[in-house]
Amino acid sequence: MGERKIGLVATIAIAVVVLLGVSAALMVFDQRTTGADALRTGGLAAGSVVALYALWLNDRRRRTEEQRQALEDRRVELDRDRIADERFARAIELLGHETDQVRVGALHALAGLARNRPDYTQTVLDVLCSYLRRPFTHVRYGAEFETRAEEDEAERMLQVRLTAQRLVVELLPRAGDADAPAYDLDLTGAMLEYFDVADRKIGTLTLRYGKLFSDNNFSRCEFHGPVWFTSATIGPGRLYGRFRCDDAVFHQLAWFPGVEFNGRTSFRRTRFTGTTKFNETRFSATVSMADAEFHAHTDFREAHFGADTDLSGTTFRGEVVTTGITTSPDHDVTMPAGWTVTTR
Repeated sequence: MGERKIGLVATIAIAVVVLLGVSAALMVFDQRTTGADALRTGGLAAGSVVALYALWLNDRRRRTEEQRQALEDRRVELDRDRIADERFARAIELLGHETDQVRVGALHALAGLARNRPDYTQTVLDVLCSYLRRPFTHVRYGAEFETRAEEDEAERMLQVRLTAQRLVVELLPRAGDADAPAYDLDLTGAMLEYFDVADRKIGTLTLRYGKLFSDNNFSRCEFHGPVWFTSATIGPGRLYGRFRCDDAVFHQLAWFPGVEFNGRTSFRRTRFTGTTKFNETRFSATVSMADAEFHAHTDFREAHFGADTDLSGTTFRGEVVTTGITTSPDHDVTMPAGWTVTTR
């Protein structure tokens, strides 16, 4: 407040000096100027000094207000971060609740947090994937329980897991959205059923040693990171799984070595732009890779095709390794020209 008073006094003093100086100068150097005109011109000059001071005060007030608003916005943002962290911690705590309804609510709370705070999305996806990686079994997967209570508990757990799967899919951006980030999914060893991520954009997908049951759909996906299906199993037990991956794009490596496809499998029109491996992979049911494109090194060593197989129209623009491929003698098999396979 003292600084403002000093500035005001200084401005008035300068204005008075300007008034007197301009008026005196006009009277001395311009004989035609009357005293009234000289005072009027001097007053205008002095008023300009006062106006400049007023503009400076206004600009200073504006900058002060902007700084105050910035501090307020920062405080609000810190409060939002604190509330978000508390919601996250509370939801994580509730995931361990013994009641399945509470666990489902906790999953939805995490998904809601990711929608409201996009910077939490990858963290929430990591938590959901971690939940799906927990050991789990069910009578539909060939497990046997001693009591009905254990079966009921497994069924309730299944419903919670299906909710987690659905929320994972909902949090992934649509394929073709160039501005959306490509989130990573780590589902190593996870048991999944009806996992449908069709038309989604995914970063790195890790499904090593995973088990997929029933109908699983990866069609029209865009994989922007490495994809690992090493030693995964599709459809063992009482539910034979169907694996669909039509019209998908793998921008980096795609590894399927040692995978057991026990149900119908389809990679039609899919584009593999990076290193691709199907070595020691077993296709026990119908498989189609019609019109698929392989743009880099591709490995089919020791792969076994045990049912109808269609690789018609498949194109290879890189080195292809086909050593030890075996097929079934009782089914229709269409392989690319030049491939040597063993029937057994």
